[in-house]
Amino acid sequence: MLCRMIGKTRQDMIGNVTIRERVGIYPMVEKLVENRLRWFGHVERRPVDDVVRRVYQMEESQVKRGRGRPRKTIRKIIRKDVEVNKLDPNMIYDRTIWCNLILVVELT
Repeated sequence: MLCRMIGKTRQDMIGNVTIRERVGIYPMVEKLVENRLRWFGHVERRPVDDVVRRVYQMEESQVKRGRGRPRKTIRKIIRKDVEVNKLDPNMIYDRTIWCNLILVVELT
């Protein structure tokens, strides 16, 4: 679809990164990380007795799991996202700082 937007075909042998730069779109993975961290900040700012926060903080031992390798939990994925982006989880409580830190700036 992006190739069509700039009037190119696959036969022109243009890489995906080049096409995304021309169109001004970030890779989907970065936007997913941004959305996960935004959601994490939203949940952590909720009152302690809120349903969403209680479910998020539920002990993993309360969830019955099957055989095989354990699935990735949202808690572990968010912890990894925070570490990779070198963020301090205590910054969540200042919304403007948190939003500026996790924001993926659109290309222009």
